[in-house]
Amino acid sequence: MEKNLTTGSVFKTIVYFALPYLLSYFLQTLYGMADLFIIGQFNGVDSITAVSNGSQVMHMLTVIIVGLAMGVTVTIGHAIGAARQDKASVIVGNTIVLFMSLSIVLTIILTANVGNIVKLIGIPSEAVDGTVKYLIVCFIGIPFITAYNIISAIFRGLGDSKRPMYFIAVACVANIVIDYLLIGVFNMGPVGAALGTTLSQTLSVIISLIAIVKTDVGIKLNKSDFKIDKDTITEIIKIGIPVAVQDGCIQVAFIIITVIANSRGLDEAAAVGIVEKVISALFIVPSSMLATVSALAAQNIGAGKHDRASKTLWYAILITTVYGFIVTLIVEFNCDFIVEMFTTDTMVIMFGAQYLSSYIVDSIFAGVHFSFSGYFAACGKSYIGFIHNIAAIALLRVPGSYLASIKFPDTLFPMGMAAPAGSLLSVVICVIAYLILKKRSVQTIQF
Repeated sequence: MEKNLTTGSVFKTIVYFALPYLLSYFLQTLYGMADLFIIGQFNGVDSITAVSNGSQVMHMLTVIIVGLAMGVTVTIGHAIGAARQDKASVIVGNTIVLFMSLSIVLTIILTANVGNIVKLIGIPSEAVDGTVKYLIVCFIGIPFITAYNIISAIFRGLGDSKRPMYFIAVACVANIVIDYLLIGVFNMGPVGAALGTTLSQTLSVIISLIAIVKTDVGIKLNKSDFKIDKDTITEIIKIGIPVAVQDGCIQVAFIIITVIANSRGLDEAAAVGIVEKVISALFIVPSSMLATVSALAAQNIGAGKHDRASKTLWYAILITTVYGFIVTLIVEFNCDFIVEMFTTDTMVIMFGAQYLSSYIVDSIFAGVHFSFSGYFAACGKSYIGFIHNIAAIALLRVPGSYLASIKFPDTLFPMGMAAPAGSLLSVVICVIAYLILKKRSVQTIQF
């Protein structure tokens, strides 16, 4: 059943909605971390590099799908806030048709071009074969990755963040078990890691579909809801594409930085891959706040409660900023220990600790612009999130990493500083954009 997020304490509503999403995001992040951790226990640096590079590509694909799904969450949220369950049903039906078609196309295109993708990344020769095998298996599983994320987006638009958490929890446990079995017992290396992820995602989809059939989700679908509605598709795409492009560009930046690290050698490549996974796990609070703000603000905007939507934003910023300072302090004193969890190679540990020590400062600023991006998406202004992210990437993130790599060939510490520098620029742009929107008293979508 859909949940009303437009009444009661704003802070309590944020916590109520965000905690299940936070846990689900953590569990989803654990997918990739489990692959990397387990492969590091049974295989060498070449396999670690293969899985870290391959999972980077898959993470980019996943965040693009999640970004597009933001359009689903927001449009359903607007409809529910305006008490338009009939419109919500049309959105769900069109979402299923749109995203399942997209997933099939992506599977075909990416599987056919896996060799070119690996060449483009510039993976060290020792890790090429493992990366190709890892990606082929993962690409075949794209329809299931898409299905899970779309189902989750629908539930969050309805105000329910708990069910997606349950789905991913079961799948996460399954992934760890399968990884240990295929990698540790059957010695399948990167292929085993990919199969673990794909099979567990399939399980997640099966469980979610059973839940939909067995429970009342608050809307009823008719055959007519699956008929393509141009206005509905346009509405989803208008919000989702800027978010998807924004998130995709962030991941492209990650991959470019990975390419830079790959050019420096196998040890640096493995170190960067490990740290990127650690950062993904530590960013669960900022990421959950983006989704929380978008869902809560969308319902409140749909109900005409714009002040409540703004209050949601500022509470989210407070939460993520406090979290960022705490995480930064803890990680700074434990960089070596954290990297050692994934590998015993002394050079990888050294480079990884250097990179993590400077990169972690980004957690202070990232939550702020993540929260703003969620708010802008809820307002139907997701292009603002796209603008600030592109600016940060093009002006500071990528150029900073490249120059640091050239000027400081013996350490990864300066490369890591490019991330917080880019986020700080994003924060500045977000604050300016917010003040302009408020000054103009921008009115969002009305139903």
